[in-house]
Amino acid sequence: MELIVFDLDFTLWNAGGTWCDHTYPPYRRVNNHVIDSNGSIIFLYPDAKEIVQQLHQENYTLAIASRTHEPLWAINLLKLFEIEHYFKYKEIYPGSKTEHFQQLQHLTKSNFEKMIFFDDEMRNVDEVGRLGVNTCLVHEGISWRLVRDFVGLS
Repeated sequence: MELIVFDLDFTLWNAGGTWCDHTYPPYRRVNNHVIDSNGSIIFLYPDAKEIVQQLHQENYTLAIASRTHEPLWAINLLKLFEIEHYFKYKEIYPGSKTEHFQQLQHLTKSNFEKMIFFDDEMRNVDEVGRLGVNTCLVHEGISWRLVRDFVGLS
């Protein structure tokens, strides 16, 4: 695979049972999680940080594709979780995930067939899959099992 793409909400993190654009900045980091101004806890799924670190270390190119209506909030959370720098491409804006992937294809010159996409919503998995992207439906956050199965890591 030339490009590994992750959704954010309910894939890399859980924003207190909702999407990050339904939280209340400003945020503050407390131990391994982030708290918004209402006291809601936002946390990375247990394997998320180690997964992106390992994939980056193994020279995979990583990207984000998120339809959030608050891109700056998402970027801020990525920075607070100290994982923002692992993602070479960040397509974070409202709209169809196909738009995100068309832009990623333009930027990376990678064929859709050489991309993998992890997302928790079946509509996104279906939509992006129709482009030819290898897709993986995520339940309860990204995990090593999913990454091993879909990326082929040992």
